[in-house]
Amino acid sequence: MSQSFAAVLAGEVRSRRAVLRLTQHDLAQLAGVSERFVRFVEQGKPSVQLDSLVAVLETLGLELKVAARTSQAVRAAGSPAKNGGEL
Repeated sequence: MSQSFAAVLAGEVRSRRAVLRLTQHDLAQLAGVSERFVRFVEQGKPSVQLDSLVAVLETLGLELKVAARTSQAVRAAGSPAKNGGEL
């Protein structure tokens, strides 16, 4: 079973913070977010604010990328939204 997105993200953030020798407090101060938010990200809490998450990732020199999954992209290709219709 593969890890959830939140779990993978949490591990990457914890790892990068450790490499940079930052405490959660340091990261929060540098990113302009609360220390509690940093804890939530590192715990893999699934409902975090995207703008705050991006600030944390940018502070750590990480980026968030969006890519289509092959199976979902194939399904989306046949949807009305793809051709300008409404869902």
